[in-house]
Amino acid sequence: MAAKRKSKGAYMISAVAEMYEIHPQTLRLYEREGLLKPSRTEGNTRLYTDEDIERLEFILNLARDLGVNIAGIAIVLQMRERMEEMNRQMQSFVEYVRTEMFTRFQQGAPSSAGAIVPLRKPTVVPKANTKREV
Repeated sequence: MAAKRKSKGAYMISAVAEMYEIHPQTLRLYEREGLLKPSRTEGNTRLYTDEDIERLEFILNLARDLGVNIAGIAIVLQMRERMEEMNRQMQSFVEYVRTEMFTRFQQGAPSSAGAIVPLRKPTVVPKANTKREV
């Protein structure tokens, strides 16, 4: 969704509504439904940051282009936030494993003794006799 954006800063509700050709009441509805959370001035004026604008663009894309209703938008946003959190946790875990492996490698630990997850000793399975006695 292309919009004429200023550089950095905060935007008042009227400016955002005009940029995206939506009614200010729509922005208030999105806030009431918890889809947007603009900051407020001491005089209680809504201020939309660049992050709020990006989120609004995503919301409008779902609503306008894909026909998703407000309840659906809320679910999609919630799933998106969960996925981002899972990604952060996964990245943290990968970094932990990487650091742990590097540390153990530097300490010169044998591969199975220094394993992060203990390895079982290999099980030897005898081969079946393939010759037929006649």
